[in-house]
Amino acid sequence: MNRNFSKNELDPLKDAQLKQNARKFLFVTDEALAIDLAWEIRKEGCEVKFYTQSKSEKDVGDGFVEKVDDWEKHKEWADVIVFDDIGFGETADKLRKEGKIVIGGSIYTDRLEYDREFGQEELKAVGVQVLSSWNFTNFDEAIKFVQKNPARYVLKPSGKAQNEKELLFVGKEESGEDIIIMLEHYKKSWSKFIKTFQLQEFASGVEVAVGAFFNGKEFVTPININFEHKRMFPGDIGPSTGEMGTFMYWTSPNKIFEMTLKKMKEKLASSGYVGYIDLNCIANTRGVYPLEFTSRFGYPTINIQMEGVFSRWSDLFYEIGKGNDFDLKTKKGYQIGVVVAVPPFPFDDPKAFERYSKEATVIFKKPDITGVHICEVKYVNEEWVLAGQSGYSLVITATGLTMENTRDTVYDRVKNIIIPNLFYRTDIGLRWINDSDLLRVWEYI
Repeated sequence: MNRNFSKNELDPLKDAQLKQNARKFLFVTDEALAIDLAWEIRKEGCEVKFYTQSKSEKDVGDGFVEKVDDWEKHKEWADVIVFDDIGFGETADKLRKEGKIVIGGSIYTDRLEYDREFGQEELKAVGVQVLSSWNFTNFDEAIKFVQKNPARYVLKPSGKAQNEKELLFVGKEESGEDIIIMLEHYKKSWSKFIKTFQLQEFASGVEVAVGAFFNGKEFVTPININFEHKRMFPGDIGPSTGEMGTFMYWTSPNKIFEMTLKKMKEKLASSGYVGYIDLNCIANTRGVYPLEFTSRFGYPTINIQMEGVFSRWSDLFYEIGKGNDFDLKTKKGYQIGVVVAVPPFPFDDPKAFERYSKEATVIFKKPDITGVHICEVKYVNEEWVLAGQSGYSLVITATGLTMENTRDTVYDRVKNIIIPNLFYRTDIGLRWINDSDLLRVWEYI
């Protein structure tokens, strides 16, 4: 149990010796998801201040890093300002013009993710193949469209509604009847929330994402290839959660990158974007088709990337924030991340969190926190305690030279953790054999 830990292992604020003249990092977040990254940078010997604008997550990270209530009071103190989500692009652009080193969005990249139609049009403009899609602001018009054009579609809310991942619906019927049923349901129950939405042509194949850091002028290599597991239960069953786990690897630029994300270089440079950007795609015999941008850190992507990167994150952000190239050192092999969650995740139900999960203690069977990444956790009375209210608690990671070895390691680490009512997917990484075979046959990797 936790009592077996040494004092320094237990106390997050005493595990780092701050270096003289250490760089100062200010994190400005929407939902506190970047707390693990902030803690990592603090462990590298830097000073860190952390702000979240979410009222429900104000306690997330307490005891791990210094928290502030007004980030703007500290912007002159900071050497590097890190924004973790879309919606901060206008502020980030302004701070860059003022000469600040900023990691995070731009007005342009915010729109790439927020406005699905715009993102697809920008891809088409640089010569990237995209799937046909149709955008709507009226459910009745969408229903009439499907009735006249029966086929399989993917229903995707746009704007803020796209953050509610359980609203994304993949049709399975060639008649489109299931899409019509969902449109009628959304019209009745979600019309006040879903203002715009998209119907996208369905394409079968391998879902694969390609991402890279960008220094305002160029992509930093190696690039990252990752495979998300969005559904709640093993076998891709149940509601979409945003993500329950991912496997990935780092590689030199490959055909997937060349066909898609690389073509966005000039547009990203024109916008002044600095940070990580990811493009989720469907690959098949006909091509590689981008589905959506993530123009920010992905979660749990960034936690898993921390497992696979040798370089200091504080050095990476400082250098690319200044527009410099960076020799990113990464591990060979594969990385896996498994999301460990508790009720009410993935749903928004504060009463359920208070009943089943609030203030629950994270217990370790053995005194080993290797590969354990904090999400909605705080440090109280020498113990890790669940915080926030969503139930997105931890991400557990591992690295290995084979996928089988990596899976064995990560699930051994998961089994070392006790939290009341915890759950996780047990099949992260199992898709690799099939997916990699197809991608190699199609000569994309």
